[in-house]
Amino acid sequence: MNKILTKKTLLEFSRILLGITFLFSGFVKAIDPRGFAYKIEDYFTAFGLSVLDSLALPLAVALCLLEFVLGAFVLLGLYRKWSTRILLFVMLVMTPLTFYLALKNPVSDCGCFGDAWIISNWETFFKNIVLLSCAVFLYLNPERISNVFTGKTYWLASFYVFGFIFLFTIYNTIYEPVVDFRPYKIGANIKESTSVPEGQGDVYEHTLIYEKDGEKKEFTEENYPWQDTTWRYVDRSDKLVKEGIKPKITDFSVEHLRTNSNGTEFIEEEDITEDILDDPSYTFLMISYSLHEMDEANISKFEDIYNYAQERGYNFYVLTSSLKEDILRWKKDNAVDFEFCLTDERTLKTITRANPGMIVLKGGVIVEKWADFQVPDENSLTEVLFKPSSLNPRTVYWNACLSFFFPLAILLGIDFLAYRKKRKTNNKEETK
Repeated sequence: MNKILTKKTLLEFSRILLGITFLFSGFVKAIDPRGFAYKIEDYFTAFGLSVLDSLALPLAVALCLLEFVLGAFVLLGLYRKWSTRILLFVMLVMTPLTFYLALKNPVSDCGCFGDAWIISNWETFFKNIVLLSCAVFLYLNPERISNVFTGKTYWLASFYVFGFIFLFTIYNTIYEPVVDFRPYKIGANIKESTSVPEGQGDVYEHTLIYEKDGEKKEFTEENYPWQDTTWRYVDRSDKLVKEGIKPKITDFSVEHLRTNSNGTEFIEEEDITEDILDDPSYTFLMISYSLHEMDEANISKFEDIYNYAQERGYNFYVLTSSLKEDILRWKKDNAVDFEFCLTDERTLKTITRANPGMIVLKGGVIVEKWADFQVPDENSLTEVLFKPSSLNPRTVYWNACLSFFFPLAILLGIDFLAYRKKRKTNNKEETK
């Protein structure tokens, strides 16, 4: 009896652990499928498969669906045999892959929980060892997994699970993510995010090497012979003594491109990063990591914003990582007077997932963020509009849980009343 109870307990533990892990992993990836697609592109680059970059987004969406559906199916006991088989296959593929990532470190983190929870490659591998053990145990005992629904409602519960995560993923692919895990979320102060509190950063030990009469000697910053001209400086080395807090943003830089009088070529680059972040007024930044790949369907909205900014004396810049000749060509083809700036491609992809998108800064703080089709027209763009409007992540999680589990609870009640209770009644009558 104890052996059976222990086995059942281990089985339920494995089911719940695997189910919750896959459910959570699929859900947080579905919050930001484009961000997950960029992580897949990192994998393609690391393995020399950049030619497959066009498949990154469809693959990201598919993996979001697969993980969430598998997690829900295991938790609810739906199609137990097939669910456990696919789960085992996934873990047999992912565990050796994460072991390789831990050894070689071709990407900084695996992205298994998106940007919601970043863990190291070694932590990911050890996590997968545990999950693989659970997957093997479930695979060997699929018939013992508790099934919440009867066979009569399997299909309806399964259809709902798939439909829920599919619509949620597509929504976050089209719009900006409902929860922004990035350092460029609404309300973030970019300037503050580029630094850490004094005394809480990395601590380095600086060694200075000087030479005198053919002899080299090491000094610290406190005792180096700065007054003795007979010593000649040779080199310096920096050793990390204590790891401190890392700044949330390390790569935000804006190089303003200035053209000649007739606008046919760029003649100068100027770093205006500090000017933008210190501007107490509004600054409009149109974001397009690639002008060549940009969706131009809503360009007129950005022109309206540009006119709005010009009339009120606000700065308006287009931030891109496109080549200069491509910028000039695009500017000529679209007959716009936008001011262009160069910014790192990965930074732009992190700021906004849309291409193009827009953020509004005030004093270095992000007060608004829009995908291209969300950009308001000029008439409705007023001062009142510029207030932090991001959703509280807890509210999003709570609403998502209610939206997912409440209909399942209703279906479970119908299933119980219409089938389970009826089956029990029939069984009692047969035993009389």
